[in-house]
Amino acid sequence: MSKIILSNNFIRNTCKLALNEDLYPSGDITSNLIKNNIKKRAKLISNQNGIIAGLKFAIQTFKLIDKKIKIQLKKKEGSVIRKGDLIAVIEGNVKNILIGERVALNFLSHISGIATITNQFVKKVGKKCKICCTRKTIPNFRVIQKYGVKLGGGTNHRFNLSDEYLIKDNHIANSDIKSLVLSAIKNKKGKKIIVEVDNLNQLKKILGLKFNTILFDNMNIKNLKTGVKLAKKYNYETEASGNIHLKSIKKVAKTGVNRISIGSLTHSMSAVDLKLEI
Repeated sequence: MSKIILSNNFIRNTCKLALNEDLYPSGDITSNLIKNNIKKRAKLISNQNGIIAGLKFAIQTFKLIDKKIKIQLKKKEGSVIRKGDLIAVIEGNVKNILIGERVALNFLSHISGIATITNQFVKKVGKKCKICCTRKTIPNFRVIQKYGVKLGGGTNHRFNLSDEYLIKDNHIANSDIKSLVLSAIKNKKGKKIIVEVDNLNQLKKILGLKFNTILFDNMNIKNLKTGVKLAKKYNYETEASGNIHLKSIKKVAKTGVNRISIGSLTHSMSAVDLKLEI
């Protein structure tokens, strides 16, 4: 699959777009009421426990506004934070700090939120099962959101529709499942092939064909256990998905499935509560 690359250019351009959204067309008209050249020291503090992520985006945001702003990090990217922890100290022209405050915090709280919830799932299942994200991401923010998943200890699923074959229910509704798999095998050109099944009858129709992964979608625990057992006889990788949450994740992992994909990591996560004290 495509690799998630957070180059300096990517971070810079992303922050530029975010600042343009916040400042067009007349800049920060409220902060402009403050006299220029007032130097202040601001503290970035966590209001809750979690995983801190997105620090490079926050730094770049302030640097684009004012290169003279100094940022001293107190926590490393991807590290555990507790309520009340000091994450960074920001010093410089207070007007410019205020201009960048919301954009910087938005990046931090969102990416940290993804890393935090991912880490909670990862801790529940241990090392035998991988936690994966999906394509249920904010358009144009997929790289950033999948980056948050990685920092939380999760695994990135396919990045886009070109990465892998994923034969899903709506594909199967318009064709025969076995024919689709055979066609993918014929045209795969080194691409991974994943086949989604929602019942054991579908699974039995494709067992023995040369593809990579069986994705069990919205299957109850009993049938999932049976499906995983059958799949492993043919050395398929196994994956489970569909309405999986923190209370149910352990039961799903105990079926022996290799990985679990969870859309809520990116589409329904809660932002980590952070604040900038001046």
